[in-house]
Amino acid sequence: MHDLVTAGFSVFMGFFAIMNPVANTAVFIGLTAKQSASQQRNTAIKATFTAFCIVAAFSLLGKGIFQVFGITLPALRLAGGILVFVVGYHMLQGNSSSMHSSEPSDEGQDVSISPLALPILAGPGTIATAMNYSAAGSMLHILLTITAFGVLCLITLVCFIYGQKLVNFLGEDGISIVTRLMGLILTVIAMQMAIQGVHDATLLFDQVKP
Repeated sequence: MHDLVTAGFSVFMGFFAIMNPVANTAVFIGLTAKQSASQQRNTAIKATFTAFCIVAAFSLLGKGIFQVFGITLPALRLAGGILVFVVGYHMLQGNSSSMHSSEPSDEGQDVSISPLALPILAGPGTIATAMNYSAAGSMLHILLTITAFGVLCLITLVCFIYGQKLVNFLGEDGISIVTRLMGLILTVIAMQMAIQGVHDATLLFDQVKP
C-alpha cells in the first residue's frame, strides 16, 4: 500500500510539474480575455476534459502503440527524458517551451481544443510522461496514471475558473518563481527517465548478444 501511494504521488508530481497549472492559468486568462465568465467556464471544462481524454488514451494504448511501431520501452524513456528535459530547461529560464506554447488566437476562435488542450495541457512532454509511467506496469499502474492526471485536470479546472484571482494574488513574480521551481523538478524527472532508459537499454542489449 505504501509503495502504491508513493508511486501515485510521484506520478502526480511529474504531471503537475510538466503541466504547471499556475503558469497555464496566466495563459488561459490571456487566451480567453474577450470571453464572458460563462464562456470562460465552458472553455476551461472543454479544454481540461479533452486533455484528460488524450492522455488517458495514450496511457491505455501505450503497449499497443509500442507493438505496432516496434518501439521499446528504453527508447520511449530516452526520448521522453529528452522531451521533458527541454520543457524543464525552458521553464528554468522563466520561459515556456515551444512544445507547450501557442500563438495568439483570432477573436471568436475556439481555443479550448487548440491550443489549450493540445499542446498546452496535453503536449508531447505530458504524453511521453504518461506513456513512461503506464507502459511498463500492470493495469493498476495504468489506472494510477490516469487517476493522477484526472486529479490534476480537476485542479487545473479550478485554477482556470478562478484564474484572474489567482494571477492577481501571485503576480508576475510569483508565477515566475513557480515556473522555475517546476522547471527544476522537471529536469530532475527527465534525467531519471533517461538514466532508467540507458539502464534498460543496456540490459536489453545484453539479452540479445549471441
